[in-house]
Amino acid sequence: MSAPGFFSGNHQKKLATLIARSRNMLPVSNAKWFAALVGSMLLLGSCSSEPPGKKTTLQPPVTTPQRSQEPVRGIWLATVSRLDWPPISSVIISSPAVRISQQQKALTDKLDNLKRLGINTVFFQVKPDATALWKSKILPWSDTLTGNIGEDPGYDPLQFMLDEAHKRGMKVHAWFNPYRVSVNTKPATVAELNRTLTQHPSSVYILHRDWTRTSGERFVLDPGIPEVRDWITGIVAEVVENYPVDGVQFDDYFYTESPGSALNDTQTFRKYGQGFDSKADWRRYNTQRLIEQVSQTIKKMKPEVEFGVSPAGVWRNRSHDPAGSDTRGAAAYDESYADTRRWVQQGLLDYIAPQLYWPFARDAARYDVLAKWWADVVKSTNTRLYIGVALYKVGERSSKEPDWAVKGGVPELKKQLDLNESDPHINGTILFREDYLNQPQTQDAVTYIRDRWGR
Repeated sequence: MSAPGFFSGNHQKKLATLIARSRNMLPVSNAKWFAALVGSMLLLGSCSSEPPGKKTTLQPPVTTPQRSQEPVRGIWLATVSRLDWPPISSVIISSPAVRISQQQKALTDKLDNLKRLGINTVFFQVKPDATALWKSKILPWSDTLTGNIGEDPGYDPLQFMLDEAHKRGMKVHAWFNPYRVSVNTKPATVAELNRTLTQHPSSVYILHRDWTRTSGERFVLDPGIPEVRDWITGIVAEVVENYPVDGVQFDDYFYTESPGSALNDTQTFRKYGQGFDSKADWRRYNTQRLIEQVSQTIKKMKPEVEFGVSPAGVWRNRSHDPAGSDTRGAAAYDESYADTRRWVQQGLLDYIAPQLYWPFARDAARYDVLAKWWADVVKSTNTRLYIGVALYKVGERSSKEPDWAVKGGVPELKKQLDLNESDPHINGTILFREDYLNQPQTQDAVTYIRDRWGR
């Protein structure tokens, strides 16, 4: 079978328009870089909005040399809303030199602590929204660093993280939120996005209002627009091309709606959804195309860079699909329009890291039931399985999940790690998230992790 890639027919014309716009929006050197980047992507093939299973040739498995490696002992380090880093106090410092010093020391202190705990892989959030924590020609600088979108922080946080982590023998995966533009839709946020009009690069909110929607009480990009998927792929390509990252990871935010804030993609569906039986099938196809494009682009550029996704823990419930898990939880297939099982079966991912944020005793979504279900999914593939564990629940009292509070949560955590490390088809554990290592309620568990994993 021939592999579909990026653009064909009308999409090449649209791409030409996109490049032309980019030349107008970027300094000359940046426009040339962007055009060259997208031009290289053209070599990958064609893109369409055709219904899967009707006209579209399925993606063949990505062939990546298998690497022997120790089990992943990972941690997510979130930068959105400064959840884990940088320190909020550093942003209000008037001296840039002091701010840089404080942010860098905070990061190296965290890495030193992670090293002591035996953590060997950091999943570092480099794109929390439509801003960047690296020197990008496509995205403005993140306001998490200085308080202002587009303000140069005076150093490159991604490069600094890579240098310091690699120095300590730790791997770094660049963690991207693909479609989020902002964390809210407040007037102050709109004003800040509008102020990027005079910057280079400006926010996508300004450059492509026609791509922007409201969903989940946030500004997001519409996943049904082919140029949006191309734009996201170009952002990933920029990082892979210019930084020695060990991997790239997408989180579970594909289609993200809330009961009172659904994505209005009716017009997009009318334009691109011809031939699909339902909007749901079309949405899943859009997510599929993004994963295909990013996977093929990374393997074309640097085959050694791993590509993974961390989806919601439930693919589908057995009540909706006989291939699903014996659970009653929110399913990625039905709610995020992400057919994560298919991506594994097609070889599009080097690893998958489902978020199994429940204890063994949670009947609606038992940890062991889901871990074994995912192990069964990956066992006949080349996709590795890392399990996301809910460090944020450890030590917290809960009427629905009381086991997290028993003896500081250590017995529950031990059972989960025991399962992960005994099943030959589970290749690692990732803890969500870093700042919970520093909370009073998790200290018994942190001591346990250090004794179990630490060197």
